[in-house]
Amino acid sequence: MKHDRILLAHGGGGSLTHELIERVFAPAFDLGAMDDSAVREFGGERLAFTTDSYVVQPYFFPGGDIGKLAVCGTVNDLAVQGAQPLWLSLGLILEEGLPLADLEKIIASIQKTAAEVGVTVVTGDTKVVERGKCDGIYINTAGIGRVVSRQPVGGAQLRPGDAVVLSGPIGEHGIAVLSRRAGIAFQTSVVSDCAPLWQMVKILLASGADIHAMRDPTRGGLATTVCDFARASQVGIRLQETALPISPAVQGACDLLGLDPLSIANEGKLVVVCRGSDADQVVQALRSVPLGRGAVVIGEVIEKPKGLAVLRTAIGGERIIDLPTGEDLPRIC
Repeated sequence: MKHDRILLAHGGGGSLTHELIERVFAPAFDLGAMDDSAVREFGGERLAFTTDSYVVQPYFFPGGDIGKLAVCGTVNDLAVQGAQPLWLSLGLILEEGLPLADLEKIIASIQKTAAEVGVTVVTGDTKVVERGKCDGIYINTAGIGRVVSRQPVGGAQLRPGDAVVLSGPIGEHGIAVLSRRAGIAFQTSVVSDCAPLWQMVKILLASGADIHAMRDPTRGGLATTVCDFARASQVGIRLQETALPISPAVQGACDLLGLDPLSIANEGKLVVVCRGSDADQVVQALRSVPLGRGAVVIGEVIEKPKGLAVLRTAIGGERIIDLPTGEDLPRIC
């Protein structure tokens, strides 16, 4: 490894995260395809299992809070594997001095979001650490779901000729959290897109479209998602810059702060890779629900360059989409 100490960037979902996983974790454990959830056979059924931890700072932000984020993030990791979310665990690390009113508000948010999805919190654990040892509250969740997709869905399933579809504008979550954290007031307020994706995925799977891969582009944003897909399937992915849905508020904030919207985290968007001839069918299925009304085709899968994603720019050139090294905005989820 390039570093002999853990850096903040190792948790950013970019190239340093991949390096850490490949060097330390993958040789020690049976991680399989390393998609958003592990899919295993049990009792004649295919089950998906995932776990995630949430350290977002601040824990209340425009459009959500750490509790809503924890449920949505875990449910979405199951959903993109074609799995109906069933059960969640809830682990809490609380800092001494956390206002009880804040904890009650976060738990109410978890309860409300879980009820909306139809998932049940069935077990949990609580620990308290000394004042100054964490930023109020950290949350760990694990989720189990039943795979309902009729065919394997994952990053290794892409084929040349496939279409890449995105359910709506990118970058909203990261910019919303940053604005609250840094006290930056943009001319137009940006609200996190934090939302559970299962209902949208359920409709998509029922549409009959040939779905090869899905991903919610969280840490590392859309850039990390397409780079991961390209590498897993050893194909090329070409995105069209003019097709990318980016709101003026997010674009303006990124221009002001020198950020790339492609690498900003999202918490309520879905990237779908499907058979090219089914692209319109996928777009219509996504647009049939409020969360997917901004769905558009943003690119295609090509044979070369193998393992790389490229962006065709507005002026007609192409550039490689780099896997981010770390995270432009740490502690975003």
